[in-house]
Amino acid sequence: MSSLRRKKILITGSTGFIGSNLVRRSVKFGSDVFILTRKLSDTWRINSILDDVTRYDVDLTDYEHLEAMIKGIQPDIIYHTAAYGGNPFQKGFKKIIESNYIGTANMVNACNGADFELFVNTGSSSEYGIKASTMGEEDRLEPVNDYGVSKASASLYCQFVARTERKPIITLRLFSPYGSYEESTRLIPSVILDCIKGKNPKVTSLSFVRDFVFIDDVVDAYFNAVDASEIGGEIINIGSGIQHSVGDVANKIIELTGNEVVPETGGRPRWANEPERWQADISKAKRLLNWEPKHDLAQGLAASVEWFKEHIDLYQELP
Repeated sequence: MSSLRRKKILITGSTGFIGSNLVRRSVKFGSDVFILTRKLSDTWRINSILDDVTRYDVDLTDYEHLEAMIKGIQPDIIYHTAAYGGNPFQKGFKKIIESNYIGTANMVNACNGADFELFVNTGSSSEYGIKASTMGEEDRLEPVNDYGVSKASASLYCQFVARTERKPIITLRLFSPYGSYEESTRLIPSVILDCIKGKNPKVTSLSFVRDFVFIDDVVDAYFNAVDASEIGGEIINIGSGIQHSVGDVANKIIELTGNEVVPETGGRPRWANEPERWQADISKAKRLLNWEPKHDLAQGLAASVEWFKEHIDLYQELP
């Protein structure tokens, strides 16, 4: 995208799964990339490109420091992906609220002094809670955990500011992204890594369902938003539009790796309130962003298996 060359792109959560993939794509486009990290952030996902970005250490709850940094950067585009609580081991109500709601509100308010073109907040399908049918953006938000509550609050705050102050702020409500640089404890990386090692992959239940969406497609959505018009205040689902079971995923990965292993259940922490339906309505993304996923599950998993084989050294410390 030549339109992004030399644009100032500011990315929070840049050392995480979503953020690191955005950083890499932005660098590839020739953008001026600025990342906000915590002093103790583990940069393993972006170590190879740290020389290509400008890094600032700041806590998003430190509003005065954050505001001063953003005033100095004057970003054109902000991708806000920083979050906490999306994994079962990330607990603590106070930290979840501070990271996801206070951190997001601070980012939005700190950007008031910047003449930005687009601010993309990263939402979560956990905001919907348990539904019996495909999840659409107009559905009632009924989150069932602290993480979902904090993300729903952040999304609504972004929408409120966008509409009352006429700001180009949107939320991309992600379903279940997977792929390169994903945390090893997550479902798909853990199954792939076990299969590569010839071990039986451990999962919680083969029947649990999710709307899995390949990371390259997710990143496409963030950049498609740059060229979309009059979308300020919108909340947009980003998923595959199809739900698959954990069993579907595990068996496909086993097939792709070619190892004679079988999935073992009960080996991973489970979320409470597991739904029987978890599927995105992506018609709004198609209409407003001219976006839909380019990879089906088989294609995305095949690409992921190859990526993990090529980058196994990043995960070698694992038992």
